[in-house]
Amino acid sequence: MGYQGQQPVVLPQRDLDDKETLVSEHKHKGKTCRQSAAVFNVVNSIIGSGVIGLPYSMKQAGFPLGVLLLFCVSYVTDFSLVLLIKGGALSGTDTYQSLVNKTFGFPGYLLLSILQFLYPFIAMISYNIITGDTLSKVFQRIPGVDPENFFIGRHFIIVLSTVAFTLPLSLYRDVAKLGKISLTSTVLTTLILGIVMTRVISLGPHIPKTEDAWVFAKPSAIQAIGVMSFGDLFENYCRNDDLVTFGRFCYGVTVLLTYPIECFVTREVIANVFFGGNLSSVFHTIVTVVIITAATLVSLLIDCLGIVLELSGVLCAAPLIFIIPSACYLKLSEEPRTHSDKIMSCVMLPIGAVVMVVGFVMAVTNPQDCTHGQEMFYCFPDNVSLTSISVSHFQLTTPFSVLNLSIFQ
Repeated sequence: MGYQGQQPVVLPQRDLDDKETLVSEHKHKGKTCRQSAAVFNVVNSIIGSGVIGLPYSMKQAGFPLGVLLLFCVSYVTDFSLVLLIKGGALSGTDTYQSLVNKTFGFPGYLLLSILQFLYPFIAMISYNIITGDTLSKVFQRIPGVDPENFFIGRHFIIVLSTVAFTLPLSLYRDVAKLGKISLTSTVLTTLILGIVMTRVISLGPHIPKTEDAWVFAKPSAIQAIGVMSFGDLFENYCRNDDLVTFGRFCYGVTVLLTYPIECFVTREVIANVFFGGNLSSVFHTIVTVVIITAATLVSLLIDCLGIVLELSGVLCAAPLIFIIPSACYLKLSEEPRTHSDKIMSCVMLPIGAVVMVVGFVMAVTNPQDCTHGQEMFYCFPDNVSLTSISVSHFQLTTPFSVLNLSIFQ
């Protein structure tokens, strides 16, 4: 638009200063809000509902080794991020995908994209299953509700929660808008941990000690690395426990609020591979709906993803964390072989390969137990007299499973 013969209006210097001040304050406030949202999203993505599954991985690995593995995986993850930053600086790139593309070409870029899509996509499926199983137990506690009612079944809950919550939240284009959602999820996770600690104190005296509880390491330790972010701790509590019922409700909500972040990742991968990184409003909606529909359909067909989650961990997480960052840095860096970063990379790469191969073999030959929804032995009215019975013997006793179905369902 031209001036159309008019002279530009010159504002007084004081007005210019005030305008610049207002603009500067607005930009600073917007930047601060986005930074806060980013922090909450990162915390929710890292901690989220995954912290609830850590006890299971500890059980799989052996508690002492499980704690050690937790610290090791944390350190390796942090070091991998450092390697990615250094690799980006060496290659002149600023994203994981562009770094791999610059280092290994299109085949490496395509492999990375597949891994980046599958890992959060499988997480979305697991979140749906957890939501259905957890909230169905919550709704069964409502007085007068028939446990066999279709509207409190896991399939209906999965579809309803998808249409009413996860799909609308996942349709946001800017991940910063999920900042308040992530904050709510983090607060609920803290509340859940408080409930768990309360039940540790109250249930502890009634639960017999496990014979191998303090064994340093177990053969399934490799599998524990793959499932360190999954598992449902609330399966260990009684269905008639009102406090735990509230905890289950909070857990279900937390999972629903974490779900959109995973969807953002899968959609970003699709946008980068097929649309050059930019999605129009129409394709943004279409891609989101297709991804969520696919995840929902799979979660409706499958109610046990133990082996799938293990395979996801060893075949997706291990390359993304251990192998690819190390390989990129080793190829790009011109540091001497005795440099600490190169030595660490040379250690991480074969470890990642071992975790992949051994974890895959163990997941196929020794899959996780798929039973769920059964009451623990200490949930029965006469649990006081049963405290001397070992867990393994009790879980293998058939009559109590029948009793479980007749009393609690």
